Amino acid sequence: MKLIIAEKPDQGRTLASIFKTKKQDGYIEILPNELFPDGAYVSWAIGHLTELAPPEKYDSSWKRWSLDTLPIVPQQFMYEVVKNKQKQFATIKKLSTSPQVTEIIHAGDAGREGELIVRNILRLTGCNKPMKRLWISSLTPKAIKEGFQNLLQESETKNLYYEAYTRACADWVVGMNASRLYTLLLQKEGFSDVFSVGRVQTPTLALIVKREYEIENFVSQPFWEVYAHFAINNKKYKGKWEKDGNSRIESKELAEKIAAFCTGKTAEAIEVNTEKKEFQPPLFYNLSSIQADANKRFKFSPKKTLDILQGLYQRGIVSYPRSDSRHVTPGEAEGFPGILNKLSNLPQFQDLFPLPVESIRNNGRYVNAKKVTDHYAIIPTEQVPNPSRLSPDEQKLYDLLARTLIAAHYPSASAEYTTIRTLADGRAEFLSKGKVPIEEGWRKVLPQQDKEKDHVLPSIQQGETGTVLKTEVKESKTQPPKRFTEGQLITLMKTAGKHIEDKELEKVLMKTEGLGTEATRAGIITMLKDRAYINISKNLVYATAKAKILVQAVGGQVLASPEMTAKWEQRLKEIGEGAASPKQFMDQTGKMVAHLVSNTTESAASWSFGTQVKEEFIPGKQKGRKKRSTNLGACKLCGGAVVDKGSFYGCANYQKTKCGFTVSKQILGRTITQKQVKQLLKEGSTDVIEGFTSKEQAFNAKLVWDEKGRSIRFASRVKS
Repeated sequence: MKLIIAEKPDQGRTLASIFKTKKQDGYIEILPNELFPDGAYVSWAIGHLTELAPPEKYDSSWKRWSLDTLPIVPQQFMYEVVKNKQKQFATIKKLSTSPQVTEIIHAGDAGREGELIVRNILRLTGCNKPMKRLWISSLTPKAIKEGFQNLLQESETKNLYYEAYTRACADWVVGMNASRLYTLLLQKEGFSDVFSVGRVQTPTLALIVKREYEIENFVSQPFWEVYAHFAINNKKYKGKWEKDGNSRIESKELAEKIAAFCTGKTAEAIEVNTEKKEFQPPLFYNLSSIQADANKRFKFSPKKTLDILQGLYQRGIVSYPRSDSRHVTPGEAEGFPGILNKLSNLPQFQDLFPLPVESIRNNGRYVNAKKVTDHYAIIPTEQVPNPSRLSPDEQKLYDLLARTLIAAHYPSASAEYTTIRTLADGRAEFLSKGKVPIEEGWRKVLPQQDKEKDHVLPSIQQGETGTVLKTEVKESKTQPPKRFTEGQLITLMKTAGKHIEDKELEKVLMKTEGLGTEATRAGIITMLKDRAYINISKNLVYATAKAKILVQAVGGQVLASPEMTAKWEQRLKEIGEGAASPKQFMDQTGKMVAHLVSNTTESAASWSFGTQVKEEFIPGKQKGRKKRSTNLGACKLCGGAVVDKGSFYGCANYQKTKCGFTVSKQILGRTITQKQVKQLLKEGSTDVIEGFTSKEQAFNAKLVWDEKGRSIRFASRVKS
């Protein structure tokens, strides 16, 4: 009899669902059948059933956080069972050691983490029985059956286990040492909090903080632009003044002089260019691309998108979600007609059929086995669901995947772009741009979120002349860089190679898909939120004072830069391919951490943090100690004490009287400090606070208490 071990309960039940079964406690018994003549057991992990042991399991002196015990580098790593998952581990151990079981089928997710999860369980059970590997990219009955008929040898995926195991141990060493190191050193500077540091999270955080400072330090400059309205042979259009490719004028006086000079003058179309552009249908999705798009379209967080896709995958509705590929194999493409035929029967897709392109079987843009790694792109499976049985959020993602597959069977969209250069009085040049859609193509299936209106220009011939009817001067201001959205963080992590100076390392990091993996990026973002390094407000990312303090402390160390990740990812990939030694990698990691400890301890003496970041810093809760509340002043509504409540400032009387006085810590992109709240409560007004941002317009203002309206409002508001 064989024991099949899946990664999650739902996955295990789905694998067993194509057979006749008996439910048991913690496992399912598959009755004898053609594939398993003696029957089989299906059990499952609950995600990670095991975890790396804490430092004190190696050495009791390592339990206490002390600089004297660093670096902490175990000679041999130990895993232990997660405390609240002991029961399921006991079930797997009992089954795997049963004399009835002669072979194990590893059925974890077909990737590095799945490889690690199941093999670590078997290591702790002491099971050394022969093992085969189920490797499938979807959980449809057809895929499950074919997977069991074509099991891989255990040795074919063993190097992936070594890669995942080495990655986990190395990350443990870096995180355990660096987090203790910076926490202890920063506590000496008065920052009483735990500062988590990691190989992937810290360089990601450094990029976010870099953008935060770019926004804060941005000085907006005014500029003016001149527009002219032309009439040529009864045809009217508008153009913007340009000189040497620049349309911005630094003084209002000069802009008004240009406008006055051009008004009523002759106009000649000196150059007319018309170009047709084609836009191919989008590629299929991998995890990063659908996380970014779902955030843009639906404001889903990356984690929410992954969780929804995982649920759809476990029910056999979509293919494996943690894929890094945007292509499929020829074998998968052969199944498209059947999937599309089922989609054509759903009401929301009926008007998109029949398809303009019958088959993309030989279209290399989508079908390319060489560009498929462990898994092909995320696509709908032949198990097309009844939409009414999906939740509203599941419907949105399924609709997006289905439409992307349908769009691949549509022709390119095309548009005609026209550029006219018009000369006023033979001296001042104006540029006009227009766009006219020609072929809708695939955009019929996947409408684009194009906020810009298409400007249609009249048919103008080069050399035609007319008049400048009128001119206008418009004032604008340079805008700071935009904040990242959660979806853009995924893209930022994936393309972090762009921030590396060393071109060779840049190639490595781009080749290894940036910071983190498809499977881990959403978790890294969640971790940064949970550890109070970033705040997300209206889908925009703000770096906290805690983040700025850590990134400043880490400074030029490799931990804040993608370079180290590039080197690590290259070597880990080589371990996964069987071309590098895990032991050598761990030895180098130990040396790097030892250098980090000594170097950082020495350089900490020169750390100096600004007054503003100190004031904005919010201490975290200390384990076993209640957070002390500081009285910031008298409540404007009831006279009670106003205290720091974590994400906002509020009245301490809320529990007793439900007094609703609050001051948000984030107001239009600006962090409000305790000092400013104290001033507001005492004097009724703050000093001018710089850097508020509303609809991309930056301004400075005071916060004042409006006694009549019983609320806080802006005063002395001026553009920054």
